[in-house]
Amino acid sequence: MLLSVSAALWFLPFVVPICLWVAWSDLATMKIPNKAVLALIVVYLVVGLIVFPFEQWAWQLTHFVVILVVGFVLTLAGVMGAGDAKFAAAAAPFVLLADGINVAAIFTICVVLGFVTHRLARVTPFRKLTPNWESWERTREFPMGYPLAGTLMVYLILAAVDY
Repeated sequence: MLLSVSAALWFLPFVVPICLWVAWSDLATMKIPNKAVLALIVVYLVVGLIVFPFEQWAWQLTHFVVILVVGFVLTLAGVMGAGDAKFAAAAAPFVLLADGINVAAIFTICVVLGFVTHRLARVTPFRKLTPNWESWERTREFPMGYPLAGTLMVYLILAAVDY
């Protein structure tokens, strides 16, 4: 990872709780709260100014715009939900462009693992612990906030341990 260890360590304590909130909410309600998306943006705007030089901080914000436009188009095409698109856009400034391939690989792994764990948990006693989760009932849909949040967390953790 090209993101510095110090940047990842600065971001992690703020980003992890938001990502857990997003994953839980999407699993439970099949919705990602706008407040979570806004919280993630605020973390980047504030903490990003501490960890990045101003020019890099501003350049990273263009990632938000690009992913928001792509997500909007994919939402209109019915490929992804609006909450997923907004969360992906809010997460994008945290990712260095040079780490894009690594993040794509992490995302792929998170989607596969997320799908398998979700589908397995649905048919195990774990389901009884969370009987009202909307995602259990929607057999043709999958809560993408779960692997999206996991991707951002794994990326920052790997950067923090200098992997």
